[in-house]
Amino acid sequence: MASELTVTSGNAVAQAAAITDELARKFIGFIDASPQSVATYKASIRRMLEFFRTRNITRPTRADILQYRDALKAQYKPASVALHMTAARLFFRWTAQEGLYPNVSDHVKGAKLDRGHKKDYLTSGQVKAVFSTAEGTDTASKRDKAILAIMVTAGLRCIEICRANIEDVRTAGDSAALYIQGKGHTERTDYIKLAAPVEKALREYLSDRGETDGKAPLFVSDSNNSRGERITTRSVSRLVKNHMRAAGYDSERLTAHSLRHTAATLNLLNGATLEETRQLLRHTNLNTTLIYSHALERAANNSEARIAAAVF
Repeated sequence: MASELTVTSGNAVAQAAAITDELARKFIGFIDASPQSVATYKASIRRMLEFFRTRNITRPTRADILQYRDALKAQYKPASVALHMTAARLFFRWTAQEGLYPNVSDHVKGAKLDRGHKKDYLTSGQVKAVFSTAEGTDTASKRDKAILAIMVTAGLRCIEICRANIEDVRTAGDSAALYIQGKGHTERTDYIKLAAPVEKALREYLSDRGETDGKAPLFVSDSNNSRGERITTRSVSRLVKNHMRAAGYDSERLTAHSLRHTAATLNLLNGATLEETRQLLRHTNLNTTLIYSHALERAANNSEARIAAAVF
């Protein structure tokens, strides 16, 4: 893609290979992360190299990185921009460490992220309406009801639903529990409690399905192409969205992740402490949980009504 480059690193000057696809492959091989994270970085680096290629940039500079960031901002949401820029910074930090190319991305920022939530949550009444759309007697309806119940009472992510196996349904204290492989974890060290109605929904689904192998996926697909196989995150997202639409709630701000927000919000509204909610969502940092608290404080703030009463 480019000719040989002269690279300056400190006081040393050396001939180094260009920023090529081969160099990108070496970087990807260097990354020590989960397969999903590696795939994400790989896609981001490919996007950056394509940006350079289409502009005939053979010696990327800090100005080129800034231009790349601005191009991302024009096309993607802040969270995606931040992700792509993180990959770019890691790549050039690695090339500098290896003496291959200077770190031209040093101190280049990504995109400012809104600390608020991008998705809405459901009220308790709306949750009941969504549940009512999964009251069928067939196996698929029982599966969907169990998934909805677990996600809305325990705040599980789609990936955590997909990773679960039947043998992960165990006990914790005096409660039925589901041990989960959480975000960024490689083992099932966390668990969520299964409230009585939730456990009942799950047991009814498993009984109807008739699977006895503990190593089998907890939830499986019912589609013609993948029947009986582990359900995918895309399928979970789609089934949740379909039930929301069936209940009359069709909004871009309502997705499967909204059920996680719903769990946190309803927990706080019904007397839970911030620490209890942090444990429920398995947040490492309490500040992440505080976002929910601040949102509820604002919702309970009736300043506008007080001012309107004084004026009108």
